[in-house]
Amino acid sequence: MELKQYAKTVAKNARQASIELATATGDQKLNWLKRCAAELVARADEIVAANAKDLTAAEEKGLSSAMIDRLRLTPERLQNLADAVVEIGQLPDPVGEIFESCKRPNGLLVTKVRVPLGVVFFIYESRPNVTVDAAALCVKSGNAVILRGGSEAFHSNTVLYSVLKDCLKAEGLPENAVQLVETTDRAAVGEFLAKGDLIDVTIPRGGKSLIERVAREATMPVIKHFDGICHVYIDASADQAMATDITVNSKCQRPGVCNAAETLLIHKDAAARFWPALAAELQSKGVELRCCSESAKGIKDAKAATDEDYGTEYLELILSVKIVDSIEEAAGHIRQFGSGHTESIVTNSLQAAEYFQNQVDSSAVIVNASTRFNDGGEFGLGAEIGISTDRFHARGPCGLREIMSYKYVVHGTGQIRN
Repeated sequence: MELKQYAKTVAKNARQASIELATATGDQKLNWLKRCAAELVARADEIVAANAKDLTAAEEKGLSSAMIDRLRLTPERLQNLADAVVEIGQLPDPVGEIFESCKRPNGLLVTKVRVPLGVVFFIYESRPNVTVDAAALCVKSGNAVILRGGSEAFHSNTVLYSVLKDCLKAEGLPENAVQLVETTDRAAVGEFLAKGDLIDVTIPRGGKSLIERVAREATMPVIKHFDGICHVYIDASADQAMATDITVNSKCQRPGVCNAAETLLIHKDAAARFWPALAAELQSKGVELRCCSESAKGIKDAKAATDEDYGTEYLELILSVKIVDSIEEAAGHIRQFGSGHTESIVTNSLQAAEYFQNQVDSSAVIVNASTRFNDGGEFGLGAEIGISTDRFHARGPCGLREIMSYKYVVHGTGQIRN
C-alpha cells in the first residue's frame, strides 16, 4: 500500500477507535492496563531479544553511549515500566470528570466535563519505553493513538506494540485504539501530518530538527516537547553539600534524558567558597566542563565555553558553566539560552527563591532539588507522553489530564432566552 493511502487508512481506523473508546468502561481500561503490565514482565525475554537487535545496530552506527542507554531495555526497566502502567491504571478515570460547575440565576446548571482530545499522533525517538507510556496514557484518557517511533528502536517498538494490541483484543477494547506506524520511511511522517481532518493533535518528542519539521508541516495543533536545556543556579547563600548533591545528580544520574542539567550557573560568592571542590567532584564523575573565563581559573582540563555551548542540549557528560554576579544575571542567562524546560535554584534565601520562581518562566521551576524530578512519574502522573515546553493548557509533564479537553454540559428545566 502506498504511503498516502496507508496513512489515511491508519488515521481512519484511529478515528473509529476513538469513537468506540467513548463507550469503554473504566474497568475495561483498568483490566487492559493490568494485563499489559503482566505481559511486559512475562514476555521480557522476547522483548529484550528484540531490543538487542536495536542495540547492536545502534553500536554499529556509532550512536553515543547516552543514546544507547536511552534505547536499552532490561528486565529491571521492564518491571519499572510495568509498575508505571499499573500506577496509571490506579489513577482516577478522567473521562467525564466534572471539574467545574455553577448554577446560574435562571436555574441553568453549567458544568465543564473532561473529554478526550480524540486521535493523537505521537512521534518520538530512541526510548522504546515511551511506546508503552504513551499508549497507556492515551487509552486511559479515551484517546486513540498512532505511534511513530524512531527507526533506531524499530524492533523494540514492534514487539511492545504486539503486547499492547494482544491485550486490547483480550479485554474487548478496539484493537486500533493503539496503532504503530510500521514503516521507517521518513516520508510517512509528512503523510500523517497532512491528516488534520482525522488526527486531532500531534505530539513530537525528539530532537530540534524533528520538532521544527512537525511544527512547520502539521495541519493540526502541536504540543511540542522541545530541547531540554536545563539549568542549575547556585545562589550566593547556597549550602555547599546541598549544591554539590543537586548539581551532580542533575547532571550525572542519567545524562541522556531531557531533564538532565546542561548548564551550571553559580553566583560569584558561592563560587569563591566551593567552586573548585564542586568542579573536582563533577570531573571525578567523568563530566567534561566547558567554562567561562572566570570559572575556568584553576580548573584542570576545563574547556572554554561559547554561546553555542550554552544553547546546546548535550545529553551526555558535558556541562557548561558560568559564574554570574547576581541572581538577575542568572535569570537573564536562562531567558537567553534556555529552552523553557526545567530550571533549579539552590538557595537558603526565601527572597532569592521567590525571585527565581517569578522571573524564570519554564515548565518546571524547582527550588532546592534536582532537575531530574521534572517527570510524570515523580509528579504523581504515573508517566508522561512528553514534557511540553509550550505555554498551552498542557505544560510540563503531560499526563492524563494534559491530553484531554473539555466540553460544557448544561442542564435546564425548560428555560428559554429572552
